[in-house]
Amino acid sequence: MRIALFSDIHANLPALQACLADIENRKPDAVYCLGDLVGYNIWPNEVINEIRKRGIPTIAGNYDFGIGRSSDECGCAYKTDEEKEMGKVSISYTNSMVKEEERRYLRTLPAHISVEYQLNDDKLFLLLVHGSPRKINEYLFEDRDEKSMLRIMEAANADMMCFGHTHKPYHRILNSGTEDQPHYRHAINIGSVGKPKDKDPRGCYAMLTIDETASVKEKTALKVEFIRFEYDIEKAAKAVENSPLPNEYADMLRRGY
Repeated sequence: MRIALFSDIHANLPALQACLADIENRKPDAVYCLGDLVGYNIWPNEVINEIRKRGIPTIAGNYDFGIGRSSDECGCAYKTDEEKEMGKVSISYTNSMVKEEERRYLRTLPAHISVEYQLNDDKLFLLLVHGSPRKINEYLFEDRDEKSMLRIMEAANADMMCFGHTHKPYHRILNSGTEDQPHYRHAINIGSVGKPKDKDPRGCYAMLTIDETASVKEKTALKVEFIRFEYDIEKAAKAVENSPLPNEYADMLRRGY
C-alpha cells in the first residue's frame, strides 16, 4: 500500500495546492497531514479549509497548537534575537488573521495518530507525530544519536515513525534487535510543503510504500520516496513582502532555508 504524508505548510497556499494536485495524480491509498498549517505567510484560513474540505486526517503542529489557543507563543526554538523578533511579528499577524471557526478547528487536532497494519501475519505500527512522541516541538534531526532515536521509538511502540518540524527530509533505518533477530525501525522526516529548509526551495512530501510481505525482520520492507514539486514561489514570496510579515521570510522561500 502507498501512503502520502505532508507537513509544515505554514500558510503557503500555492505550495499546498501544488502538493495536493501532485498527490491526487499519484492516487495513494491514504493521505495524512502532520501539522503546522499556519504561520509565516498570508493564507492561514485558506490552508486550513483546503485540508478540512478534503477530510485529510491531520495532527497539530506546534504553531497550530499555539494559534488555536490565541497564544503569543508558537513553541518555536528561535536561536537569535532577530529570529525571535521576526517570530513575534509572525505570531501576532497569524493571530490577527485566523478566524474563530478555523481557530476552533486547530484546537480539535490530535497530538498523534497511531495506525496498526497487518498485511500478513506480522503487525506493523505506524506513528505520526509533529515533533516527537514526547513533545510537539522537539526536533529530531538526522544526526540524532541512534540510541536516543531508538529509545524514543521503542517507548512509543513505533516500527515506522513519521514526523516533520525540522523541515529537512530524511529516512533512517535502525535495528532495535540483534543481527540474528533483527527488528528494523524506520524514522522518517517528511520535509516541508511550504517552508523548506534544506536549500531546495521546491515543496516536499513523502510517499511510503509498504509491501504486502512487510515485516520488522526485513530491512527493505518499507520504501520511502521524497517527492519534490514545483510551485509558484514568487507568488508566495511577494505575498509576504506585501504583508506586515518580515521580508526575510520571502527570502527564505526563494532560497529554501
